[in-house]
Parts: sequence; structure tokens; C-alpha cells
Amino acid sequence: MSFEIHVTGHPRELVETTVPGLAASLIASGITAGDASLWGPAAEAEASHRLGWVQAVSVSRPLVPEIEALRAEFVSRGLTRFVLAGMGGSSLAPEVITQTAGVPLVILDSTSPGQVLAAIDGDAEAGGLEQTVLVVSSKSGSTVETDSAKRAFEAAYRDLGIDPAERIVVVTDPGSPLEQSARADGYRVFTADPTVGGRYSALTAFGLVPAGLAGVDIGELLDEAEATLLEVAIDSPDNPALVLAAAIAGGDPRRDKLGLITDGSYIVGLPDWIEQLVAESTGKDGTGILPVVLLPVSPELESAPADLQIVRFVDSLANFHLFEHHPGEILISGSLGAQFIVWEYATAIAGRMLGIDPFDQPDVESAKTATRGLLDARPEPTPPAFVLDGVEVRASDPALTASGTLAGVLDALWAQLPPDGYVAIQAYVNRLELPQLAGLRELVAADAGRPTTFGWGPRFLHSTGQYQKGGPATGVFLQITERTDVDVEIPGRPFTFGQLIAAQAAGDAAVLADHGRPVVTLTLTDPQLDVVALFEAAQ
Repeated sequence: MSFEIHVTGHPRELVETTVPGLAASLIASGITAGDASLWGPAAEAEASHRLGWVQAVSVSRPLVPEIEALRAEFVSRGLTRFVLAGMGGSSLAPEVITQTAGVPLVILDSTSPGQVLAAIDGDAEAGGLEQTVLVVSSKSGSTVETDSAKRAFEAAYRDLGIDPAERIVVVTDPGSPLEQSARADGYRVFTADPTVGGRYSALTAFGLVPAGLAGVDIGELLDEAEATLLEVAIDSPDNPALVLAAAIAGGDPRRDKLGLITDGSYIVGLPDWIEQLVAESTGKDGTGILPVVLLPVSPELESAPADLQIVRFVDSLANFHLFEHHPGEILISGSLGAQFIVWEYATAIAGRMLGIDPFDQPDVESAKTATRGLLDARPEPTPPAFVLDGVEVRASDPALTASGTLAGVLDALWAQLPPDGYVAIQAYVNRLELPQLAGLRELVAADAGRPTTFGWGPRFLHSTGQYQKGGPATGVFLQITERTDVDVEIPGRPFTFGQLIAAQAAGDAAVLADHGRPVVTLTLTDPQLDVVALFEAAQ
């Protein structure tokens, strides 16, 4: 089998009591047949044009030789460095595909000026802009982060006397503004199936074009997925998608936090892709499943919150003694292509179990609207409540900053946590310069005593951002921003990348506060030094 799942304890009980009903409802075969009525009348209009991912393997087959031929052409011209400008589903699937294959692909899914410059300039080992091909991926063709990156690269190419049409490949939906402008500019364009939502697009042109151009054997990836299609399409208690959906979305009370651990699996970064798929698909109408990406030694495994269900990815289920050490967990093994298929089916099935539409994202636009408003108005930054050790402190509620210390502010934020709450860390910084900041998650999880998520901004806005606003109102939010002298103009726009990322952070904080979510914003004025004070406070 290309996908194996084994559950014990509590999730096993859920599977035994829930899967027979799911099989009897014919939901698996219904999804395969494109039945848009499965999620109720309110969701039917959206679902009717969002089920194309079920046919993605067969639809995408003709792309393989076309992508491989284009790669060969680029390599023959000495173009061996590939950069992907995309957000959310346009970047997360190519990232896990290329990381798992060990193939280099630069992912630009940030508006941090330093990251933009690094993506443009390259390095001595991988090559510079002269050896670089840019893939621009956007379904709508109007994503501000992707459009801004495209504009910056175009200007940089022209500065070197290079025609951007020789170096830029576009992936978008047919008829989008991006397709129209790209064809007018002479760019190579791949159009994807418009009936596939971004987070379900791993096996469409959005996942395959950047990965294939970078050098991944995408034909093999489609073979892996195809080998699983029959398993997920049948209405049987053995269907792995039904088993997975029952284990993650069943129960009363339901374990609505999903801890994702890679523990020996050859697949690199899969939990980050699952995080977007599950959080954005289910986090709405006050309900949802919150994925929490964990390490094998994360604090949540010791504290074992009652509302946290662990999913552990391993290379093989042959060693059944593992189950004795991980009672009550969901153990999963499978190829990457199989993982894509099973998780997409299981997420759609979980949406039906939760009574929500798994294909819309009603709260994502609110942060975009707030960002646009701030870029138009350009208000003066809100003065900090206080500055300590180079860190400016702001909060949605003055009571959170009353202590006057960083540790006191964090303690006050944790005190706002309900018994079933979670902490969300949002890092709007240059993650190439501050990769150690991701380690803050472990300290905060231990200090707060609750499941903790970590997201690089603005990347997470296209992922867990939906859950944070539309899901249960149980989160508290720690936002980290930075001051930097580095900035990059965005050609044709009245704002810079520095102004854009600042507006995105401030806009999201404002929307969260409007939703009644407690927010603390810590701004590092000297990031490399101030991060030390932040780690000390979190301990």
C-alpha cells in the first residue's frame, strides 16, 4: 500500500464508531464523482467549482513532458537557479516536494525586504540573478506579495540588460489579470484548473511547474498519487481517508488541536503543508481543527493536553512495537503523492463532519482589507506602551503591558488563555537572518502550558490566518516585528516592501483585536541583539 495508517486508544474508538456511518453515507464516492451537495445547500455553490483536485492526477499528466522540456531548455542556457514567488498553496506544496527530493528551490513567500533582496541576488554557490529563473504563481493574479516580487525581479533583470520574458514563468488561472499581462509581455504561461482551490493544488500546475523546473521527477510524484486514488474513492471501512477523517474530526468532546510530528519520515516539511490545508479549510464559523507543528521532543508531548491529538509520520509501520510507546496516537506512513491525496480527501470529509464549507476562506480577506487601508492612509505608528532591552511593546489591551517587563507582558498574555486555548506566534521578520526565532515556539509552549503555533508573516496569513479569525475564539497572539535599515522599492507602487510588511502586521493585529483576540506586538529594534531578551523573557 502507498499509504498506511494505524490508530490505537481514543482515536481507534472514534474510527470504529464513526467510519461505518461515513462509508454508508457514500461520501468518498460522492467526492470522487464531484457531488457538490455533500456539504449542504450553503456550501453547494462554492463546492460546485472547487472539486477539480479529485481529477488532478489525470489532468496534470500532459504537463510533465512540457515542464521537463522547459527545464532542459533553461539548463542548456546555463539557468540553473530557480526562485518561486508565491503564497499559501502556491508555495507550500512546491516547498515540501523539492525539500523531500533534495532539490534546491528558493521560496519567496515573504515581503521582508531582506528576503526579497536575497532571492534576487542569490549567492556564490547557487548562482546569482544571471543564472536565475523566476516562477510567479498566483491563482487570482492579484496577490499583493507575489505581484510585488514579480515587479522587483522584472526591474532587477532589466538593470542587468536581461529581458524578463527570457527568465519568468507564470502559473495562474485562465483569464486572470496575471495571465493577460504575462502573455502581453511574452512570458511563458502555464494555466491551472480553475476548479481547484489553492490549498488543494499540490498536484496541479501550481505544485508541479516550480518543482519540475527545479529538477524533481514529477512523473513519479503523480504515480505515487495515482496508486492511492482507488483506496480513497471507495466507500469502505478500510478507506484511509475515512479513517483519518474520523480520527481527527470525530468525538464529543472533540480533540480540536492536531499535533503533527515528523519522526523518521523521509518526507521533509509535510506538516507545514497540512497546516494550511486543514486550518484554512476547517477554521470557520467558530469551529475547526488547529494543526500544531511539533518536534519529537516538544513540551506538548509531556503535558499531553486533553484536546490535542497527535499524528506521527514515520517511514514504516512494520515495527509495531512503536505503537506500545505511542498509545492513542495516529501513526502514518506513505509516499508524498499518497499523502497529498489522502489528506485532501480527509480534510474535505472532516468539513462535512464539522458542518462547514471546506473550500472557502471567508476571513482571509479582512487582513488584506486592513493592510490596504493602512497603505492608503499611512498613519503614524502607535507609540509603544514601553521600550525595554531594545524591544518596543504594544498590546491590544493596556492591562497586558501594566507590568513594564517583557516576562510580565507574556505572563499577562498567557493569563488570557482559556482552558482550551492556544498561543499563536507570528513572526514578521527576515527568517533568513533570524531562523533561530522559530525556536521560540518550544519555550512559549512550555511557559504558557498550552499548544502553540508558529508562523512566519505574512506567509501564515494565507494559511492559519483563516483559523485565527474564523475558528474558535480561544487564541492569544504574540506578534514579533523588526526594525531594519534595509528596504526595497516596489516598481509602480507607492509603497516599499518595508512599508508593506509593516502594514500587513499592523493590519492583522487590528483585525484580531476587532475579533476580541488578545494581541501583544513586540518590535525588535536591533533584531540580532533583541532576540536574546525575547528568549530570556519566554523562559
